[in-house]
Order: sequence, then structure tokens, then C-alpha cells
Amino acid sequence: MNTIITIGRQYGSGGHEIGRLLAQELGIPCYDKELIILAAQKSGISPEVFSHVDETATNSFLYAVSAGTIPGSVYQTPQSLPLNDKLFIAQTDLIRSIAKDGPCVFVGRCADSILKDVSPVLNVFIRADMPFRAARIMEAEGCSEKAAIDIINRADKKRAKYYNFYTQKRWGAADNYDLVINNAKLGAEKAVQVIAQYARNMETD
Repeated sequence: MNTIITIGRQYGSGGHEIGRLLAQELGIPCYDKELIILAAQKSGISPEVFSHVDETATNSFLYAVSAGTIPGSVYQTPQSLPLNDKLFIAQTDLIRSIAKDGPCVFVGRCADSILKDVSPVLNVFIRADMPFRAARIMEAEGCSEKAAIDIINRADKKRAKYYNFYTQKRWGAADNYDLVINNAKLGAEKAVQVIAQYARNMETD
């Protein structure tokens, strides 16, 4: 297995779980929150500090000098960048570096866009119907259905803003991905098998 797999996901859809199970199935590493710790080690900034701005967009385009996505941006030294941009830049460097070392699974963090020039990469998006997502959040948080839906909507809005800002693409749009899976209909175990087989087929084509 030489394919790198990126997984975008709606909040509460089970994308993180699918990423972990997929990595186990294929015998390759999976990176999600681990990237925060690695980015903190690289930058010398506390992981707790970075956690507060994880997958959160800034209100500027100053990150683009390092990200290389928007031409003509105003230059700022790394020391003066907002924490959000510092984390994004550090994670971008890490994702590119890790991808060079071999196959792995990346969950979130705009990995599909960051690795757009790398091959072979399989970009997957995990979605699910709201009742399915709400039930998972209700169980995890011990909250009401209304509270769960509020949590989901806020989290999705945050992820969309982050992805749209740093990639200049639309989060969740099917055109951004090779495969979109509704976990509410397929289930995590079958989803893993579908993704794994898709990745294997990519290598034999």
C-alpha cells in the first residue's frame, strides 16, 4: 500500500473512528490530533495553546506567504503571525514531510489541499444524516438532542470556515474528494473496507 489517504469529515459523522480503523486495516500510521503535538514540538509552543486554535481560521490572509496559496500577500515574520497561522504552517510542513516518508492516513487539517500535488493520494469525505450524528454526540456528551444539534452545527461551521479560508475551496463539496461516504447508511466497518479497496484499486490502475 503506497497510497496516502486524507479524510475530511462532518462533526459527529464518525470520520475520526473510520480513519483509525482504516489505518489499522492497512497497517499504516494515522495522524489527527497528533499533528498538534508534533507542531508544538517543532515550534516550541505549548500543545495546550495550539489546541485552542486547532482548525480555526484567522481574519487575515497573512498565512499565505508560507502556505503559498494566495499571491501578493503582505509579508510578516513568523514571530508576528497569529497562532492560528503558525499552527497551520507548522502542520502543513509536517503533513508534507510525513507524506514523503510513506503511506499514512490524515484526518482533517486540509490535508487533501496541502497534498494536492502529491500522488497517489485518495481524498475521502465522511458525512452522515443528522439523527445519526446527533445520537453519537448525545451519547458522547450526555446532552439532549437539541444541544447535540447545536454542537454539531457550531463545529461544522468552524470546520467549514477553516477549510474554506486556508484552501480557497468549499468544505464538503463533492468535487474536492474522490470518495464521499454516508456513514449512517454504510457503517464504519464497511466504510473502511470500501475505502481500503478503493485505495488498492488506485494502485493497480
